[in-house]
Amino acid sequence: MSEEQVVNMIFNEEKDDDDEDEPELSLSTLAALNEFLSEKKEREERLRSIAESAEKDNKVLDEVVLEEDWQLSQFWYDDHTSAVLAREALRLAGSDGRIACISCPTLYKELRKLKPESVKAHLFEYDTRFSVYGDDFTFYDYHSPLEVPRELGSSFEVVVADPPFLSEECLTKTALTMRYLSKGPLILCTGSIMEDLAGRLLQLKMCAFQPKHRNNLANDFRCYANYDFDSALITTHET
Repeated sequence: MSEEQVVNMIFNEEKDDDDEDEPELSLSTLAALNEFLSEKKEREERLRSIAESAEKDNKVLDEVVLEEDWQLSQFWYDDHTSAVLAREALRLAGSDGRIACISCPTLYKELRKLKPESVKAHLFEYDTRFSVYGDDFTFYDYHSPLEVPRELGSSFEVVVADPPFLSEECLTKTALTMRYLSKGPLILCTGSIMEDLAGRLLQLKMCAFQPKHRNNLANDFRCYANYDFDSALITTHET
């Protein structure tokens, strides 16, 4: 059972019990909640097992499957979006470049599948579950945009970011990190309401390509870049 289903069940029961002083969950809802918590514990134990195995066999990391954490405003890309962004990042990186993924772990995972050994991908992420990727992972909190290893400054051929929140503060601070890490090309995925700010902060323009998520978002979500992203997709036969 997914977290969304459990949350909806609890919400609906609380709504029905608004007139009671001490609302209680039904047996069926309690059973669903216990099932969800049990499955979550199993996933966490599996993740720890994979992390331990990865020290001996790095390929095991490709088995990592993590669900979205809504409390962290996580929404995974669908397969097509992950593939398009990954291939474009690899094109920009060249034969031996470096790619920075800020708050976009599904892109990082797609890059792991597609990239040659000579290309390096690095994930900057708040969710420490992704620390299983070892040296490819750097803990990142947008509240402290420049608290990243100094040696990584201006070391990435391309930087792709997907700020977790649609707020001026979040985008402004993420933009600082993007500029600090990048040698040039920037790709940003965020809501359409951030278009003006993205242009002012990073000289980015909205692309025709529109990212999609596995679970549809209510917000209009768009892609931005500081170069002609759409022409590059046409050239590489991506639509």
